[in-house]
Amino acid sequence: MAEEGERKAVLETVQADGTDGNCVTFVLHDEDHTLGNALRYMVMKNPDVEFCGYCITHPSESKINFRIQTRGTLPAVEPFRKGLNDLMGVCQHVLNTFERSMKEYRAQREEEMQ
Repeated sequence: MAEEGERKAVLETVQADGTDGNCVTFVLHDEDHTLGNALRYMVMKNPDVEFCGYCITHPSESKINFRIQTRGTLPAVEPFRKGLNDLMGVCQHVLNTFERSMKEYRAQREEEMQ
């Protein structure tokens, strides 16, 4: 358990012996299907990814095992990083669209009240 003021590791990597980094399992702590499924979708859009999947280790644990296997010599960490960045971009777009719509809605309501 982390001491007060220390940060607990939220990501570990597991690589099978004899592999060159193109097949890696990332263990994400304090995560569930919410991130797992969205990230899997984003990573699978990459044509260099041969396999991408995740599993919840146990219902009482809040961590997921997220595995990526790439074609060729591309290290698995690259599509993982790109998937996270792409997912953050999509989330930011959704947030911006929502906030803009709320602003327009409030302005419209104020006009109707006058």
